[in-house]
Amino acid sequence: MTFLNTTLSWLLSRRLPRIEGLKARPGDAQQTVFRSLIGRGRRTEWGRKHRYSDIRSVQEFQQQVPVSSYEDLFPYIERIMKGEQNVLWSSPIRWFSKSSGTTNARSKFIPVSSEALDDCHIKGGKDMMALYIANRPDTRVFAGKGLSIGGSLHANPYGRDSATGDISAVVMKNLPAWGQVIRTPSLDVALMDEWEAKIERMAQITAQENVTSILGVPTWTMVLIQKVLAQTGKEHILDVWPNFEVFVHGAVAFQPYRTLFSEQIFGGSGVGFQEVYNASEGYFAIQDDMSRANEMMLMPDYGIFYEFVPIEEADKPFPKAYTIEEVELNRNYALVISTNAGLWRYRIGDTVRFTSLYPHRIRVSGRTKHFINAFGEEVIVENAEMAITQACRATGAIIADYTAGPVYMQQGQQGGHEWVIEFAREPSSLSEFTQVLDDTLRQVNSDYDAKRYHDLALVRPVIHAVPAGTFYAWMRQRGKVGGQHKVPRLSNSREYVDDLLGGRYGSVYQ
Repeated sequence: MTFLNTTLSWLLSRRLPRIEGLKARPGDAQQTVFRSLIGRGRRTEWGRKHRYSDIRSVQEFQQQVPVSSYEDLFPYIERIMKGEQNVLWSSPIRWFSKSSGTTNARSKFIPVSSEALDDCHIKGGKDMMALYIANRPDTRVFAGKGLSIGGSLHANPYGRDSATGDISAVVMKNLPAWGQVIRTPSLDVALMDEWEAKIERMAQITAQENVTSILGVPTWTMVLIQKVLAQTGKEHILDVWPNFEVFVHGAVAFQPYRTLFSEQIFGGSGVGFQEVYNASEGYFAIQDDMSRANEMMLMPDYGIFYEFVPIEEADKPFPKAYTIEEVELNRNYALVISTNAGLWRYRIGDTVRFTSLYPHRIRVSGRTKHFINAFGEEVIVENAEMAITQACRATGAIIADYTAGPVYMQQGQQGGHEWVIEFAREPSSLSEFTQVLDDTLRQVNSDYDAKRYHDLALVRPVIHAVPAGTFYAWMRQRGKVGGQHKVPRLSNSREYVDDLLGGRYGSVYQ
């Protein structure tokens, strides 16, 4: 394995001069991507509808093509899933990444073209490893195995000759042969559908491997590590994997977990952390400097054209939008993308803030809507409203106000959600109310359901009922009284929940 480590480190390091060039000239790379996308888009039904043949500049593109939500694009995506081609993109689409968060369906299906796989997702994985090598030139990470915690694949529910699944599973299935050699567990285990059985089997296999890195979401990583420790009887995971070097994380905010992983799970050792920003829609950014926590370099040559929309314009069909060369530091932008899989001026729902220019580094600053995504569950306000409505209907309750936030995982302890609710009429049973709310969330949100399965990552939510007038007093104390101010329904931090449960606005009881 020493030969393999040396060879792969050398080969991947050859990517670094290109990355250095991108740091200095991201605008040139984006212009090349833009011209390529418009050229390919002209051949599609979408391109003909929006007169791509007339587009000669980014300004004309922004004037002719509206910003789209998933709901806007879904009729086109549904046709592609049923077998039509050349609708949004000019090459055949055989893969669809499945994710949650849409308001009109349990799951979203994002088209993944061969170009998106090769020139975006897989290219991003190679660059991630190259940048890790640049930060740790003496690495021996390829002398062992990379543990990948992915999802599963399913047949396309709309037609034949294509498949759907988490983007991690789609990429894993399409990795080159050398990529399969350096990862664990084998595909038949990594792509298992039944999560509890998969985690159990992964723990059995990886406990016997020389695991040197992990790529995954913090919550599932904690679940797997706890399972490995339980099976081996070891107290610390470095007793099982003594050569472990780096945890590559993404999908949810890592800051709440950083101390837990660095001090408890990895025992204050020299294990590194590298953040990536990849999603069903594309691979966007990589932490290029591991000394700069929570900052990632936006990668401008992955077949994605980026636009950055000021928050106040985020919901407009033709907003003021800036290119990568026009952005300002420390300003929140809604991210809009056009991709080499046929997402055109797609409003992804994330907000980003630039922390440096040349290189253009970003932080993911939030979502354009309130949400909870501390564990990859992507619970949005529409999900919460459905669950609240059903719980009230089942128990005769009437809601005055509510907010919810995460309970972060601790060593040996799963995470969850905590709700603070002011009832205008109390439920007949708070326990039944909680159960119906939880069951409804599982029905309407597939990612929440996966995390709740057998309490693997999320346990049943906790609900606190507060006295009448609590939310009004809280909003008044915050200077937020008035029709234009609204109670934040969901938050990806504990700021609001902890403030309300602090006792300053009336007694809280469970």
